[in-house]
Amino acid sequence: MENNQEWLKVINPAVMERLGHIRHVLFDFDGTLSVLRQGWEPVMAAVMLESICGAVPATPEIEQQVHEYIDRSTGILTILQMQWLEQTVKRYGKVAQPLDAAAYKAIYLRRLMQTVNRRIAPIAEGRVAPDQQMLAGAGAFLADLRDRGVRLYAASGTDHADVVHEAQVLGLAACFTGGIYGALDEIEAHSKERIIQRILDENHLSGDALLVVGDGPVELREAHSRQAIALGVASDEVARQGWNMCKVKRLVDAQADLLVADFNRHTALTTLLLGEKAAFR
Repeated sequence: MENNQEWLKVINPAVMERLGHIRHVLFDFDGTLSVLRQGWEPVMAAVMLESICGAVPATPEIEQQVHEYIDRSTGILTILQMQWLEQTVKRYGKVAQPLDAAAYKAIYLRRLMQTVNRRIAPIAEGRVAPDQQMLAGAGAFLADLRDRGVRLYAASGTDHADVVHEAQVLGLAACFTGGIYGALDEIEAHSKERIIQRILDENHLSGDALLVVGDGPVELREAHSRQAIALGVASDEVARQGWNMCKVKRLVDAQADLLVADFNRHTALTTLLLGEKAAFR
């Protein structure tokens, strides 16, 4: 791994020769732009451990299995994570009446949304600026790309209605002229794999024209497999800026081409990705 600058890590030096052709950018939403759902991992882990073990304390083996699964599945549809939970509950056989994936998802979302709604309320009431629930510089980076004529998309494993609402709360929805694609439960039409392929196919693009930006391994692996450029965001979500070294390892393993900790250097990042050209309009 080549660490060129404090704010940027070049993981794949060969990608530097491919920059300057980007016309479309697909963003993951949670953890990449928004921190409204920061802390979702321990909420999901608690639900999974309680569901698998019931009233019996979880063993270190089960705890490790759950945490490793959450880490590697970050970015996929929530219902798919709950399908894994349903299968795991049945495999261990520790509870008398296992639930189905939809029921586990409802339990998880009910707990998570208590925190999310507490964060949304002061923004909706005008007491807190929206950028306080975004990674540093995220809004400015989207504006930079939009002003250069780049078409922006958002894709998320979060339910479609929720991700649209949260993008609106943060004032980001209008930036995504290519669309916002949240989860449609068991219908996988909005999976990141399909969205990436659709962008490439419908716009007759080569991989160099599409940038995929995310903090999870799913979207970066899918970008790499389709020769798109993969920009990983390895941020400390609590501070909303600075490196999270656990995410760095995860995104390097997912074959990210470039890594940033946040978007504080959004002007330099935009210039790096797009070049010094005028807007593409």
